[in-house]
Amino acid sequence: MEKSERGKHRLTIMVKEIRGNCPVFKTGQKIVVEPPKIILEETDNICIHAFGCMLSMLVALSHGESFQKLGLAKEEGEKGYLQCLDPGEPYTKGGTVIFEIKREK
Repeated sequence: MEKSERGKHRLTIMVKEIRGNCPVFKTGQKIVVEPPKIILEETDNICIHAFGCMLSMLVALSHGESFQKLGLAKEEGEKGYLQCLDPGEPYTKGGTVIFEIKREK
């Protein structure tokens, strides 16, 4: 993305996959961010563990940083992936969530 195209972008973070047991999310739920706000009316749920580990990436992505350069996608584009920090069984009783993040102007 060219520097002139950078600005604040809306991010939609969707629960793509759950490996194990997540007490917070169900597949297909989403979090919508229009920096610096979380759009609560369009957000299904928020988990402090998952949101905490993705927050630094969300700031960069909302300002137009490359998903690929941040290691969140194989190819350039407007979508990438993050994972919750809970490893799940056999280490915890929880599970990890794979999130798909889509960016739009």
